[in-house]
Amino acid sequence: MKDMAPEIDTEKLLRAARDWFLKIPGSVTAFSGGVDSALVLYLARQNLGKERAIGCISDSPSLKRRDLQEAKDFCRRYDIQLDIIHTQEIDDEAYYSNPFNRCYACKSHLYHDLSALLQKYPGFVATNGTNCDDLGDYRPGLQAASQAAVRSPLADCGMDKAAVRALAKSLQLPNWNKPASPCLSSRIPYGQSVTREKLNRIELAESVLARYGFEEARVRHYQNEARIEVPSESIAPLKAHMPKIVETFAAIGFPQTTLDQEGLVSGKLNRALPNDTK
Repeated sequence: MKDMAPEIDTEKLLRAARDWFLKIPGSVTAFSGGVDSALVLYLARQNLGKERAIGCISDSPSLKRRDLQEAKDFCRRYDIQLDIIHTQEIDDEAYYSNPFNRCYACKSHLYHDLSALLQKYPGFVATNGTNCDDLGDYRPGLQAASQAAVRSPLADCGMDKAAVRALAKSLQLPNWNKPASPCLSSRIPYGQSVTREKLNRIELAESVLARYGFEEARVRHYQNEARIEVPSESIAPLKAHMPKIVETFAAIGFPQTTLDQEGLVSGKLNRALPNDTK
C-alpha cells in the first residue's frame, strides 16, 4: 500500500499567515501573477485591508502579456491596488549577457524600483512569494531579496509548494493550479544574449502551443532552434500537431523546431551551471 501524502491543515496555515501580517503596518508585494505571490497578496489584502496591502508588478519584456493581464484581473477581482512599474533590466549588461546569475540582476532591478515605490507607503515592508521549496533551489534572486530586506511570508510560515497550492485551492483563488510560469528569459541558455526579439519570439511560440491545448510548455531558444518541452504524457499528443507547429514556428523566426523527448523539466538549463553554484 502506498504511503498517503499528509493532509495539509489549511486552517493552521491561515492562522500563521494572519499572525505574520498583523505584525507589520502594511506590505507591498512583488506580484508576478503566479500562485505564490498571488497567495501572499490575497492574504495581505484579507488581513491588512485595501489601504495597507499593495501589489506591484513589473511590466518588463520577460513577462508574458497573458501573465500581466491575469495579474490585473486578479487584483480587480479582489479589490487590490496594483502599481505597475517598468524595470529596465533588459538594458543592463549584467542581465542581457545572460550569466549564470542573471536572476540576481533581474531581481536587483525589481527590488530597487520596489524600494523606491515604498517611499509612497511609509513603514510598509516589501514581500515576495518565495516558499520553502525555493530555498533549496538555485535562485540567485534570493540574494537580491535579502540585500533589499524583502520578506517572504510563505517561507516564514513554513509553506512549501504543496501547502501553497492547498491553501490557494481552499480559498478558491482562480490560479491555484496554474502551472509554474518562469520568466521568458529562463528559456534562453546561459551565455546566449537576452534580447527583446528573442523574448517576443518565445512568447509567440508558446502562445501557439497554448492554442493547441498545451498550456504547460516551454520553448527553449537555442539560437535558430526552438526546442519544445511538454510534460511526458503530452509528448505523444503533441507529435500529431508537429508538422503544422513546425511550419508556424518557422514563420515566427525559428528555422528549426524539435520536440524534447525527455519532457518538461523545470530549470533544465540549470544543468549547465558549474558545480560550485548548485
